[in-house]
Amino acid sequence: MENALVAIVAIVAVLVIGSDTLRERRRRKNRLDVPALLRGVHDAPEEPMDIGALVRARSGTATAERAAEPEGVWALLEDAVDLDSFRPKLAPGTEIAPFPLRWGDDYALIAKGDRSAHYELQTWEADLVATLDGSRTVGEVIVDHLERSGDLDVSAVAGLIESLRRAGVFDPAPLDVTALLARRMDPTSGARRRLRSFMKELKISWDGADRYVRWMYDHALRHLYRWPVLLLLALVGIVGLGGFISEAVSGHHQLVLGSASIETLVLIALGFVLTAMHEIGHATTLVHFDRKILSAGFILYYGSPAFFIDTSDGLMLKRGPRILQALAGPFAEFCLAGFSSLLLVAFPDAGFSNLLFKFSVLNYYVIFLNLIPLLELDGYWVLADAIEIPDLRPRSISFIKREMWQKLFRHEGFTVQEIGLGLYGVIGIAFTIFTSVLGLVLWREVFGGIVSDLWSKSVGTRILMIVLILFFAGPAIRGLVTLIKSIGRRIRAIVRRIRFRAETSWRVEAAEAIDALPAFDDIDVEVLNDLAGRVRLRTFARGDTVFRQGDPADAFYIVRRGTVAVEDRDPDTADTRTLRVLGPGEAFGEMGLLSGAPRQAAVRALEDIEVFRIDKNAFDRLLADEIDAPTFAPTMQAYADLRALPPFRRLGSADLAVLVEHGSFTMAAPAEVIVREGDAGDAFYVAATGRAQVVQGGHPIAEVGAGDHFGEIALLEDVPRTASVVATTPMRLFRLDREGFETVVAQAFHSGSMRRTTDRTWER
Repeated sequence: MENALVAIVAIVAVLVIGSDTLRERRRRKNRLDVPALLRGVHDAPEEPMDIGALVRARSGTATAERAAEPEGVWALLEDAVDLDSFRPKLAPGTEIAPFPLRWGDDYALIAKGDRSAHYELQTWEADLVATLDGSRTVGEVIVDHLERSGDLDVSAVAGLIESLRRAGVFDPAPLDVTALLARRMDPTSGARRRLRSFMKELKISWDGADRYVRWMYDHALRHLYRWPVLLLLALVGIVGLGGFISEAVSGHHQLVLGSASIETLVLIALGFVLTAMHEIGHATTLVHFDRKILSAGFILYYGSPAFFIDTSDGLMLKRGPRILQALAGPFAEFCLAGFSSLLLVAFPDAGFSNLLFKFSVLNYYVIFLNLIPLLELDGYWVLADAIEIPDLRPRSISFIKREMWQKLFRHEGFTVQEIGLGLYGVIGIAFTIFTSVLGLVLWREVFGGIVSDLWSKSVGTRILMIVLILFFAGPAIRGLVTLIKSIGRRIRAIVRRIRFRAETSWRVEAAEAIDALPAFDDIDVEVLNDLAGRVRLRTFARGDTVFRQGDPADAFYIVRRGTVAVEDRDPDTADTRTLRVLGPGEAFGEMGLLSGAPRQAAVRALEDIEVFRIDKNAFDRLLADEIDAPTFAPTMQAYADLRALPPFRRLGSADLAVLVEHGSFTMAAPAEVIVREGDAGDAFYVAATGRAQVVQGGHPIAEVGAGDHFGEIALLEDVPRTASVVATTPMRLFRLDREGFETVVAQAFHSGSMRRTTDRTWER
């Protein structure tokens, strides 16, 4: 019996490979003779293939007229890659769900029509995407967004639309040519590909689970979701738990296994049943709330075999149903444990009672681990949803690692949320130690005598022992691997930092990174080298805070690897808004050093990052050396002034450099006409101070105040001025000429991409 497992695996592999080989031989026999076919075409030429018609069939009739032109195919392709003329339209079935949170950080999710992916959006992004019905070009969408928000960060809109288009959210979805060719050129069958994938990923997926779970739900399992039935099941679980406790206290049963071979196999089989019931509970609850099961299958997770259900579509549920869906798995286990405990109470002296007792022990232990919210299992997701902090664990770890100690050192007070994060993190560490000790005790009691027994018999029993260890020690193994990886990352960061200081080649990289910043263009090489020599390398894990809003400005940073989010938190509502997302080569924190004011925004790592850190002393030395850097300080001051204007607050350094080059501050006296209705549009304006009146057809229609903007419609739509703007008080204005405005817009279309690509894709 011990060798049966090995034999079954070998037989399955032989059957899959053998059947696939026969199928491939038949396919080759029926394969078209392409050379002969081409010779036949050459001998008897037919009409040439109408590529334009094929492209029209793929792209739709909207572009048929363009394809009919002499260069229709190329014109069609030009339309396909031209973001400005693209008319984004959400594909059928696309769903957008907003999620307001108690502590701020509101977000939204967008799900593709087939539910194959879910992307995180900011609330303003979700509002914008919801309006995309194909009636407007991207340019028109940007005009509307600028009118509503007053934000000139065109790259935010263009990048969002371009990335959602690549992700297949819009209709028609782009064709993944690479994946299509890979599938067509791979002669192996689906079964063999799945076997090959399993050998590589240790996972077998099945995409048809949704249909069968729905069938089970419709024909039987839906009755379990009626309140009387749920109460009855809960009663079975509660009474069963009481019966189990009484049996455990009585001392009639022992945890030590008896017949190693048979009893262990039965216990492993019952463990698989337990896992299957857990996943079925999740799956049927997902179907009950009319969500889709993306896939199901079997996985060796860090060596521990288990079934799995992809419940990512449950992310679109509201908070209450999402909590119930997370509880459904442990509830199914609880009912199963209650039933087995009732059997144990009913037949305490039966031959299978000891096995039932051991199974109940393991069952309740697994339920306990699943419900404790200190591991990223069901209980964690329940707690995270209940207190409305989706990233509870990484945020608490980040807070304990950095912010908690900084606040204690500075004798600063803690908010309610920070106290909760600190308590959660500390309890989590204590719980990790507790579960490690508990796991060792359980293993010693249950499996202490069986390990040596299995190892001393045969090869089959040794394999069985390994399977047993992997199955029941899976959580401990996963935790150990995670700990080793974390320690490894920390050691690598320390080694890189030491090597960074010891080597001289890094100076070149640091100098190039600084020199690439627009504000540092005119700095002499000697000063640049001196500044690069003072750079330090810092690393931050995903979710870590580089600095907080309100912190004193003590350094500025250049991103070397990874991405960071610049976030603004409203002190009254605690809402957090992402102002910018910065990648390699981009800098942040320099404005605080220039002004000497506390940090106006927080910066958080969106993934594991490395940054160059230039401290305040080196920065001040550069500013003080007016001979070597005569234009640096004025340029940085201009950047600070521009970013203080609402339309420019989200712009990066490259865009600000364009504004400095193509724009300037100007004054307008009362009654002065700043722009005149009907004139050609030649500039974009932002009011820094003062007020003006918008006049159309001789009638006042609106007012302009500090922070407001005007003039973009004539530039974006290339039409004459639609209204006049007349100053009513002395005004200070920033005027950006047409070339500068178009450059900022053009850069957004060429470089826009979805921010936080990895972080945006939600999976659970």
